[in-house]
Amino acid sequence: MAMKGKVSIITGASSGIGKALAYELASKGSNLVIAARRDSLLLEIAENIRNQYNIEVVTVKADVSNSIDCKNIITKAIEKFNRIDILINNAGISQRAMFDELELDVIKKVMDVNYWGTVNTTKYALPYIKKAKGSIVAISSISGFSPLPARTGYCSSKYAIHGFMESLRIEHLKTGVHIMIAAPEYVASEIREHALLNDGKEQGKSPREEKEMLTAEYVAYRIVKGIKKRRRTMVIGKKGAIAVGVSRFLPKLSDRLVYYYIKKEENSPY
Repeated sequence: MAMKGKVSIITGASSGIGKALAYELASKGSNLVIAARRDSLLLEIAENIRNQYNIEVVTVKADVSNSIDCKNIITKAIEKFNRIDILINNAGISQRAMFDELELDVIKKVMDVNYWGTVNTTKYALPYIKKAKGSIVAISSISGFSPLPARTGYCSSKYAIHGFMESLRIEHLKTGVHIMIAAPEYVASEIREHALLNDGKEQGKSPREEKEMLTAEYVAYRIVKGIKKRRRTMVIGKKGAIAVGVSRFLPKLSDRLVYYYIKKEENSPY
């Protein structure tokens, strides 16, 4: 798929992978609709991209846990461009707390953003994606294949996204719509700082060494390359690929390895 002149929607575009995707797609000539809660950051990103790549960028302040906001993203895209070629469901939040200490409202919030945000935005965009024979992408993580303790809500949301996307792919096997799941390993971003604790407060300082992680720019490059090649599923990162393989073929070993991996984490629940 050539990107020049296409229209791409990216949710959660104010930082991290979403922001990097905006720049990567813009560099290929795609016009953009970028959405996030922090509209001041979106406006800054949009101005920089317009100046650098001379493309059209629409910004939409949106909370994807609100279905009305999801619909508004699509409405703004159609009002401006009258088409949608690529939808990237990137908006997401994480969670850090053992289930027996976790308030259930926290899991609901994670599901509302990660799962329902993907479902609702996809629902409203689908008629236009079908018309363009375009792409629907969900940014997942290794946690959608290999579970992690103290992330029950987060992992559940990613497993749910996988089920939704896999089913949607089969429904549209003969319509020309491309469905892709992109699952990177740990990526240097703000997601861990904003991860929700047992009471819903944000974690703050990341317990991990961000410098050792994949960069958002590298992940965005791989994702856009996958869209162009209309890939089905992408596991991004060597460590992630190993984790997925061990979880699938040696699940008992995977359980033990993950347990001890998390046990070594700063402020581990174990």
